[in-house]
Amino acid sequence: MNTSVEFTKIMYVEDEPDIRLVAEIALKQVAGFDLKICSDGYEGLDEIGNFKPQLVLLDVMMPGMDGPQLLKRIKEMPEFADIPIVFMTAKAQADEVEKLKKMGAENVITKPFNPMTLGNEIRTIWQNYHESKQ
Repeated sequence: MNTSVEFTKIMYVEDEPDIRLVAEIALKQVAGFDLKICSDGYEGLDEIGNFKPQLVLLDVMMPGMDGPQLLKRIKEMPEFADIPIVFMTAKAQADEVEKLKKMGAENVITKPFNPMTLGNEIRTIWQNYHESKQ
């Protein structure tokens, strides 16, 4: 990997407790990431400045502030405007994926995801993002 910074910190915003638990096991225990999990978009906004993630994973459909609204708010923050944001959604039809990418998402991971490969999938997305910026 030709990036100068080690990739260790992910923030995941997801309202479903079962999915949060599987993602926590997949990303912390299996993949070894430093993970901050938030249960909604407002908590994500509150925590991003303290945690300073290198990549943000977002659920699309959440009550209150949904994933696309949170993406827009994060992209407006100068400190986080350039970090990759990846959606995780069950609604991963081609037109939906294209719409999310036009909003500024780096990639889209389909739910249900494979807990054993999720970490490597995210590392690949992060690496490709940084190689494309060089």
